Amino acid sequence: MLVELAIENLGVIAAAHLPFAPGFTALTGETGAGKTMILNALTLIRGGKSDPAWIRHTSGGAPLAIESRWEAQNFPDALAILSEAGGRLDDDGEAIAVRVVTKNRSKAHLGGRSVPAGVLAEFTRDLVTIHGQADQIRLRTPTQQRQAVDVFAGESHLGRLTQLSDAWRLRTELDSRLEKLVGELEARHQERDLLAAQLAVIEAVGPQPNEFDELTATANRLTNAESLRLAVTAATAVLNGDDTDLEQPTAVELVESVRRNLLAALAADPTLEPLVERAAELGFLISDLAGDLSAYLSDLDVEPDALEQAQSRLGELNKLIRAHGAPIEQILDWAENASLRLLELDSDGDTVSRLEVELAELDSRLSELAGAVTAGRQQAASELAEAVTQELNGLGMGGSVLTVSVTQRELRATGADHITFELIAHPGAPARPVSKGASGGELSRLMLAIELTLAARRSGPLPTFVFDEVDAGVGGHAAVEVGRRLARLAASTQVIVVTHLAQVAAFADGHLVVTKHDGETTVTQVTGSEREREIARMLSGSSTSETALRHAQELLAASTAGNRM
Repeated sequence: MLVELAIENLGVIAAAHLPFAPGFTALTGETGAGKTMILNALTLIRGGKSDPAWIRHTSGGAPLAIESRWEAQNFPDALAILSEAGGRLDDDGEAIAVRVVTKNRSKAHLGGRSVPAGVLAEFTRDLVTIHGQADQIRLRTPTQQRQAVDVFAGESHLGRLTQLSDAWRLRTELDSRLEKLVGELEARHQERDLLAAQLAVIEAVGPQPNEFDELTATANRLTNAESLRLAVTAATAVLNGDDTDLEQPTAVELVESVRRNLLAALAADPTLEPLVERAAELGFLISDLAGDLSAYLSDLDVEPDALEQAQSRLGELNKLIRAHGAPIEQILDWAENASLRLLELDSDGDTVSRLEVELAELDSRLSELAGAVTAGRQQAASELAEAVTQELNGLGMGGSVLTVSVTQRELRATGADHITFELIAHPGAPARPVSKGASGGELSRLMLAIELTLAARRSGPLPTFVFDEVDAGVGGHAAVEVGRRLARLAASTQVIVVTHLAQVAAFADGHLVVTKHDGETTVTQVTGSEREREIARMLSGSSTSETALRHAQELLAASTAGNRM
């Protein structure tokens, strides 16, 4: 909802403050007073193109500035745009949008942050809709017309449309996967053949964890077997004795001699007992060591070709290491991952077949959903056209007919339908697109009729509607019906109407008057007797005529809430 609009140095307006309340606000004033400038201000706030010619000539170089305040809590998309721009709500929970225009440039601000003018357009897209001769109508494109029919068709239809959109998105994803997979089949086949060949080489060699290090150690031991035998034999001789020198005591014998001597002295000094035990342990250790050395010598007596076998196996492993540029452990890890990748590549055919089956099932589902959506749109189009045509009859456009056609097109996420709104302006006239088949006033009334019809079907928040020239070319009873219908729409959302007709303004909940005096334009909120005088002026051109004042009072009384429906 638009809460407030402040204008400085725009055309004939030096400064103006326009407060807006919920419901229906009428904006009136004599021709040339500056009502169009207020619509220009809204255009700027909506991110429209700025024109330096709009800057007030007597501003003394001061810029044109427009500040607007919005209640946007019920519009999540607008709040998201505000947040993405880095802006924030003020202390009252309202969003402030500002546009400043100088002779050389234009600046925009949203929520306290400088933004491109396009961001203001995105922010206000769902907040306000303007219907007037100088503004493009909201339902000017097939997309917007299709959305209008979908809203009118109701919640069940919208649910089917969501299902259709979801199924289409899934189909697009599956089709993309299949296309990518098929396009990569040749490369994937090449990758598969290469992996299979590399794995075959590795499997032929059959490397084992830690095998390379163990073989290296074995080969090194076998290469130095003779020197190792001499060293270990000499060490064994020290422990067990030398067969060529039987007189030389062995290490085992010497330690045993130590133990016996200490044992003999034990009777004289019992504190030697731990040392006796240590000597005995030392004897056991030496005996074990001698046994292990003998076993080692036995292991050195291997088959004559053991070294050759070890070196040959190392050669196979080294060839594999050079080919992969990595140690055996990394090669084994690579082989494990490659085997998993090979399984995936081997399943390409199954994956293609599965995706083709899923796509066929989705196509069938999409065809079913699209048919249901088309049927819903055809029924809604007929009912919408009839309802709007009836509204037009009460808005002074008797004989005008709205047609809504549903034709087929290629299936997509939104269905297989092309929606077209056309207006037959009078009997015998050709049907023309709604943006071209009516005058400015007729176009505003057409859009009022459409908005009234759609408002009854909407479940979410409605934007602020601004109507200009909605009363052009009507009067009498038709003018009353225009006002009555604007009031009915205002029961659902905020409505702002620029009007010349007292019969329309009388239905408003709030009334702003634009006046011009000595080249200065001001905007005043009128109530009570002041409003009666403005209604009288609109009726007769005089705000003091007693007859006009009585008529104004009667008109206001007749336009109370109880007489609006």
